[in-house]
Amino acid sequence: MFGIRQETLERLRKAYPAGCRVRLEKMDDLQAPPIGTEGTVIGVDDIGSIMVKWDNGSGLSVVYGEDRCRRIDG
Repeated sequence: MFGIRQETLERLRKAYPAGCRVRLEKMDDLQAPPIGTEGTVIGVDDIGSIMVKWDNGSGLSVVYGEDRCRRIDG
């Protein structure tokens, strides 16, 4: 079963705290928001996915190791 190291999970949670803003760079999903869409992080789940409320209304998470977003608020 897939697992994520605790150290990696802690690093992600520190880098993407709830309330920070991100911009989507890559998501391989037919229902993905367009690249460049911005959103607000809700949190990071136990498998390392960054949960985002996208500005266009989408709620798809950024999957660790597959998708990519960048923090834009500092």
